[in-house]
Amino acid sequence: MKKSFFARWGWPTLAVILLLALTAAASAWYVLWKPNVKPSAFGPAYLYIRTGSGFAAVQDSLRKYELLRNPGTFEWLARKRDYPNHVRPGRYLLAPDLSNSALLEKLAQGQQDTVAFVLDAFKYKPQLARQIARQLEADSVGLRRLLQDNAFLQRQYQLDTTTILTLFLPGPYRLFWNTSARQFLDSAAATHRRFWTPLRRQRADSLRLSPTEVHVLASIVQRETAKKEDKPVIAGVYLNRLRRGMRLQADPTLLWAIGNFGVKRVLNKDKLVDSPYNTYKHKGLPPGPITSANRQSLDAVLKPAAHQYLFFCARPDHSGYSDFAETFAEHKQNARRYQHMLDSMRILR
Repeated sequence: MKKSFFARWGWPTLAVILLLALTAAASAWYVLWKPNVKPSAFGPAYLYIRTGSGFAAVQDSLRKYELLRNPGTFEWLARKRDYPNHVRPGRYLLAPDLSNSALLEKLAQGQQDTVAFVLDAFKYKPQLARQIARQLEADSVGLRRLLQDNAFLQRQYQLDTTTILTLFLPGPYRLFWNTSARQFLDSAAATHRRFWTPLRRQRADSLRLSPTEVHVLASIVQRETAKKEDKPVIAGVYLNRLRRGMRLQADPTLLWAIGNFGVKRVLNKDKLVDSPYNTYKHKGLPPGPITSANRQSLDAVLKPAAHQYLFFCARPDHSGYSDFAETFAEHKQNARRYQHMLDSMRILR
């Protein structure tokens, strides 16, 4: 008869085998499934992997910012799973309960987290480039280069270097961190297309304005007031002037022309500046927007208030609202009150 396992080897040997098995299981748990991401006292922890970076850069970031409890076990498992040949760029949220196995799966599959940010209104293209460079991997130099490439802008978006600001709608955006400059422009174009619904296009047609012209006029309205109630009224003033063939005589376009939006008081000499943005000299809309118009300003132009006003002036009570007038005589009285307020505060410019 064959001896049983226990008769041949005995209980001590079985105990050793069980101990080895438990040790192997514990080691596997420690390397594979034990939470290895450090909790952060400063909010969510993120790992940023730049486009073109390799495993060494990932290791450097994990160690430099002390994101892992045990970087060694992660690096060992990463090599075993061939992650160094599958590094994918992006911004990755590192939850404190992530194990090495879960983290590697997240990184290898490119399961990055999007960046939510608000695009603020801007007047100049470099301001846009700086905003985006603070939020995304896209560098400001590359974005500025595309914004100055007239042939590219016309081919891709049917806009030029003067009208390209009409492509951008201030407001919330959600994009992957490693979005390139070109991808950001495409995303802005998609947001622009979603805004211009058939109904909005129909309204623009009824005003005999193209979408680009609506953006240009909305940019003036936006610079004139921050008051929601006044925006449609001011839009109506400018539309009335356009219909009558009058010059817009919009101070914000003049400030754009002289390159100084900090001016509180427009002088007669300012109105002599030679610029297509000087709407005191030139009839019609300026060639491009003077800021990126938001949805509220755009809709104010598309749904203007119906009235007979041809003039408006800021109220002297610092409320931010405007006084409106149908005649120049009324307007002169309103303007005189505002100028007296500036005189009393010794604001000469």
